[in-house]
Amino acid sequence: MTTTPDASTPVRPARRRRHARLIAALTTLIGVCAEAAGEVYEPIATAPPAQEGVAVETLTCTRAALTAPLLLDMARSEDDARWPDGVVREDAVARRTYAARCALAEAQDAVHRPGPDRGPVPLPTIGQGAMMDLVEAGDEVVARWREDPAEAAALVLELTAGGELAVEEVLDAAVDAAAVTGLLALSEARTVAATDPSAAAELCLAATPHLALAVTLAGADLD
Repeated sequence: MTTTPDASTPVRPARRRRHARLIAALTTLIGVCAEAAGEVYEPIATAPPAQEGVAVETLTCTRAALTAPLLLDMARSEDDARWPDGVVREDAVARRTYAARCALAEAQDAVHRPGPDRGPVPLPTIGQGAMMDLVEAGDEVVARWREDPAEAAALVLELTAGGELAVEEVLDAAVDAAAVTGLLALSEARTVAATDPSAAAELCLAATPHLALAVTLAGADLD
């Protein structure tokens, strides 16, 4: 007997489709980083051996650092516009898991509360702690993925087993962590471009593995 999907039930797209614009933007940015490094290395490579003070170009490096955050934000917005049903579903899951993390934090707080005086440094609120848990999960997955993707995938399933986190949001947090690391490298490249073009070129290249990892995580379907 053959069954057909219920037309009223939105079909969850593969992550590679759901984040296609973001993946394309990250891929473009990787190419720009390579171009920026080439603008420094190519003139040095083609200059006569005896030539001193080779003129190089750092405009692409500077432009990439300034525009990359906006490029990625626009790509995310375009993905959201293409998959409105996915956004609704993801928002519902995020509200549920956030509430679950808050409830768990409140229970742990009640058990471990030391008393009215908690010291001079204010502790995060329950809500802030719940958001930090998601960010920390993304950071942990990124660190593990660099070493062993299979172990990282197993970690995602472990982190989400209790219901306080969802697979999609942990992977999305990992995408953010990897992309931000790449953007920070580009920002540093822009800072040193005027005084040390070679260092700027190296930083542009150093950004690319992080951006490539963000691509991998954006398209990773663990099921």
